[in-house]
Amino acid sequence: MAPGFFYFLFDVMPDSPRSVHSQCPYCGVGCGLELLAPAQPGHPVRRDAQGTPIWTARGDRQHPSSLGQVCIKGATVGETLSLGRLNQPLFRTSIQEDFTSIDWDEALNHITQQIQTSLSTKGPNAIAMYGSGQFHTEDYYLAQKLLKGALGTNNFDANSRLCMSSAVAGYSRSLGSDGPPCCYEDLDHCSVAFLIGTNTAECHPVLFQRLMKRKRRNPDSVTVVVVDPRRTDTAKAADIHLPIAAGTDLALLHGIAHLILRENGQDPRFIDDHTDNYDAFFDVVARWTPRRVARFCGIPEKRLRDVAHLWHRRENVLSLWSMGVNQRREGTAVVGGLINLHLLSGQIGKEGAGPFSLTGQPNAMGGREAGGLSHLLPGYRLVTNDQHRQEVEQAWGMPQGSIASTPGLSAWQQVEAMEKGELDLWWVAATNPLVSMPDLDRVKAAMQRCPLVVVSEAYATSETSHYAHLVLPAAQWSEKAGAMTNSERRVTYCPAYRRPHGQSRADWEVFAEVGKRLGFENQFNYSSAEEVYQEFTQLTRGRLCDVSGLSHRLLEREGPQQWPFPQGCEPTSKAKRLYVDHHFSTTNGRARFCTEQPLGLAEPPCDLYPLVLTVGRYLGQWHTMTRTAKVDRLNKMHPEPLLEIHPDDAHDLGVINGQLTAINSRRGHLTARAKVTDRIRKGLVFLPMHWGFTQEQACEANTLMHDKACPISKQPELKACAVIVAPVVSVLKPPEQTGRKRQALKRLLNPALR
Repeated sequence: MAPGFFYFLFDVMPDSPRSVHSQCPYCGVGCGLELLAPAQPGHPVRRDAQGTPIWTARGDRQHPSSLGQVCIKGATVGETLSLGRLNQPLFRTSIQEDFTSIDWDEALNHITQQIQTSLSTKGPNAIAMYGSGQFHTEDYYLAQKLLKGALGTNNFDANSRLCMSSAVAGYSRSLGSDGPPCCYEDLDHCSVAFLIGTNTAECHPVLFQRLMKRKRRNPDSVTVVVVDPRRTDTAKAADIHLPIAAGTDLALLHGIAHLILRENGQDPRFIDDHTDNYDAFFDVVARWTPRRVARFCGIPEKRLRDVAHLWHRRENVLSLWSMGVNQRREGTAVVGGLINLHLLSGQIGKEGAGPFSLTGQPNAMGGREAGGLSHLLPGYRLVTNDQHRQEVEQAWGMPQGSIASTPGLSAWQQVEAMEKGELDLWWVAATNPLVSMPDLDRVKAAMQRCPLVVVSEAYATSETSHYAHLVLPAAQWSEKAGAMTNSERRVTYCPAYRRPHGQSRADWEVFAEVGKRLGFENQFNYSSAEEVYQEFTQLTRGRLCDVSGLSHRLLEREGPQQWPFPQGCEPTSKAKRLYVDHHFSTTNGRARFCTEQPLGLAEPPCDLYPLVLTVGRYLGQWHTMTRTAKVDRLNKMHPEPLLEIHPDDAHDLGVINGQLTAINSRRGHLTARAKVTDRIRKGLVFLPMHWGFTQEQACEANTLMHDKACPISKQPELKACAVIVAPVVSVLKPPEQTGRKRQALKRLLNPALR
């Protein structure tokens, strides 16, 4: 037998071809990938550090969303699939104990027994699940059926609550439904690209490069405007950069609207025929004069006027935003303010124009379609709507009244419930909240008050697993079949082309097995992910997100398809836009101007904490580094987290470039090496959010962040808190001490390492 053939057999599905097509499992751009099997004619077999053959990833030229482009994370994803994986279920009765290996039957018994006990003593709301846009749609869907249908609790939420829930709420309030109306082709046709609250070059790089290639070919074809307090790589490429003060976005948007009206740049016919609440909107923005806005935002009045002039109805304006807008106390209001500009100028429902939220996770859109937030049901339905609940109960074969009529606990409310001792079971799946949540020390303390914390995880040493009682090995992307939806509403089939690692199982299979063990044998009797997907698609029939015409087989045969895709729809790679007829998803078919007065930051700077900390991402790392930290190339791009600080602030505080610096907020403190740079606005400092306590250069940025959230979307303001910065003068722990601690954590979590 040839060397390496043994490994090859155990990494590739028996009938797997030499290459497969899938969607990248990183950001919401949802790029198409072509994965090449480890054994290719004329090429040596590449192996990772464990000796497992590596699949090679490259851009899929046939995928209509990315056209063969891929970023460095997607190009190296094959190197992450086997290293550091969890092999078997692990259990302990207390987090002070070591884990012991158990089998799946015992693991599932722990879950079902706790559920039954909770149902009989406290009721269904003592149970909660926190999921992720790393789920396939099938995983998301069965989680809803299990909790909201079988158990009668709406306590399912996902990290979309931390990422895109303000966009969901903004679209729903203004247009009547969630669902981005634009598509990626609009980047090729817009005359103005208005980027606000998004470092697209690093967070959605393939989309940014698409825009930049067009700009290089024809510089006059598009004007790029970037609104960001930092001079990011995105801002450096802009024609106009507005470095507004943190927390002043809504005032800026009101000021632009004021100038559009003053210069008669609005579209009166569109406003009269297709919108409501214009008068209330007019009354608010009339008071945000150019002088007031320029002072409030800390920008030149001329720059404000230049940008406002670009929004006139004769232009095609495409606005793009992400976490910088959504992760705010007034996130929904800012989304509404942005949509107001499109309604005011008629820039929606046409080529090259519209409000376009860039999703963070690869299947956050699919999760929203499947009802994956605590106030939603599948098909963009609401738990508060009687008819919606009855439709879903009937489809699920559940008795009327099975689904609770009030929203469940949102992500942070689940933490608060654990603090109060109200949760008996917290099930975390496909996400790592002990890096991504705000006020991390508070989350850790809350988790220790919950009798059973279950973590479904592919990798052995995620931060959240260290606070779990039961850890379940999860089959990840590449090992399970399923569908994902990207930011432009395009659905891609992701095949299982590798064997599941160790004893890992797909999340939907685990949810189905728990449902059957609880007595819902008929409702959870599935033989494949394809069956799950078919059931889900029928619940979207007639809804805005209708995918009733899709199936695994159609997607595999015809390639990715954009919704709406009702039964009988013909497959096509052509882009679809919503609201081209200017009929919106509201009761009367008219869009709504939604207008609030700006509030500013929830925690503004003060004498004690004079700086504003904002957090974000690096190009080479993904979210909490659970996957990307296993790639040497990516770690070399960003070997450690750096605190960006303006030279004037550094001088005033005695901070020296390259030296360790202490950052303190009202909730905690940490250290990071300083990067003194004029690319950041004075009064603002920046940290990346990736590094958790298991990483060599631990820097838990979200330890510093507060939990104050948008009252409408419940999305925490993870983009800003007040801090003080000073040079490090305390004695640090010796490196060998922290190294021994990290190895001890690994041994504790994975018996195979002992």
